[in-house]
Amino acid sequence: MNTLLYIQSSIFSDAGTSSGLARQFADKWRQVHPHGSVIERDLAREPVPHLDADRFHAFSLPAEQRSPAQQAAVEYSDRLIEELQRADTLVLGLPLYNFGVPSTLKAYFDHVARAGITFRYTAQGSVGLLTGKRAVVFATRGGIYEGADTQPQYIRNFLGFLGIEAIEFVFAEGLALGEASKQRAIAQAQTELAGLQILQRQAA
Repeated sequence: MNTLLYIQSSIFSDAGTSSGLARQFADKWRQVHPHGSVIERDLAREPVPHLDADRFHAFSLPAEQRSPAQQAAVEYSDRLIEELQRADTLVLGLPLYNFGVPSTLKAYFDHVARAGITFRYTAQGSVGLLTGKRAVVFATRGGIYEGADTQPQYIRNFLGFLGIEAIEFVFAEGLALGEASKQRAIAQAQTELAGLQILQRQAA
């Protein structure tokens, strides 16, 4: 069965512009896959705990050596990873905060990057284990950066590290530069959304 993992990382939850665009994608995906499954994760309503030494240590301990708290931390990480493993497509609502990704998204990434599960080390370097998946990222920002920020490359690097290399970005910039600028940016992003090849291919 086709499965979509829909993640929104805006601090404004459903009210975020990035969330709205990602939601529109998810709605169109449902039309293409009426019998598919959608997993939703809102990092504002259910923030992932930031990684600390105890959690990190728990990931490398055998189960019989973990404390109850460490076992719970590993099981929580396992649930996040299982969602990624099930998904064929990932859609991410991604605002730009202080030139980087939301801290809640970084915390999520820290919990799904697990050696031997989502990637492995080899003599030739790391190899991602979540291959065969696609990702669409709706990147929103208040100003206009025209590719000058490092956020997209970070996302490409991280997802690629896990084996997800088919990644498409849709940008909506200038959202804080007045209502006219905001509406133009959203309209342009919606046009790009409607023409995304990933939806066209899946519909064929």
